Amino acid sequence: MKLTMYQVDAFTDKLFGGNPAAVCILNSWLNDELMQQIAMENNLAETAFVVKAVDSYHIRWFTPTVEVDLCGHATLAAAHVLFNHCNYTGDAILFFSHRSGPLEVGRKGAELILDFPTDTYEAVETPAILVQALGCTPTETYKGKTDFMAVYATEQEILDIKPDFELLNALACRGVIVTAPGLSGDFVSRFFGPQSGINEDPVTGSAHTTLTPYWSARLGKTELNAIQVSARKGYLKCVHLGNRVAISGNAVTYMVGEITVAR
Repeated sequence: MKLTMYQVDAFTDKLFGGNPAAVCILNSWLNDELMQQIAMENNLAETAFVVKAVDSYHIRWFTPTVEVDLCGHATLAAAHVLFNHCNYTGDAILFFSHRSGPLEVGRKGAELILDFPTDTYEAVETPAILVQALGCTPTETYKGKTDFMAVYATEQEILDIKPDFELLNALACRGVIVTAPGLSGDFVSRFFGPQSGINEDPVTGSAHTTLTPYWSARLGKTELNAIQVSARKGYLKCVHLGNRVAISGNAVTYMVGEITVAR
């Protein structure tokens, strides 16, 4: 069986920036084991699989090791593929995830806008292993549905973090967000997810469902400019809409290819 696969750099307007994702548009679902094997072979942060439904597209996301509940950059990449390679003519695409519910992606010129559910999070005592793994103590620590979020005072602290991924992997979570006020944007972040097979994710749209309500409340504004300061860097515009978050960015196609697999 031959499948077309697209590789897209998301949350960037230039190739080799942002976060690369693979996208497969399917006529029907492959079995879970095969989708996981394809994602492992791709060895990207996420591979998105998409199947057309009556009035929406169903979507699932796999890292090289696990299926995840929500992925922003691969959803952005999937919308980019449908808009630019599959002749989708509308200005909004409704996706549905069996793990996260309805997710809409609109377009405004070259910009794509994710409509995601806002995360719920609470302040927690900072785990000692988190401090040990990150090498510095945050000013605050929170726990969302899937991630820890460690808050620091300066952007430089975020840039200087050199995690011990083996220690981070011992934490019971999807991953760890680190964040601080930004110099060129409202806030900066990085995301570490060895538990999900990704030591550092270049740009993590789903993490901004936690970051946006936090920084919105702290800064007293609903519209925020965010930079994920990984080596590839990602640029996001975030709007806090109460129980939803709008996360905007660009995407560019790197590759269109064909894979051959046994069904």
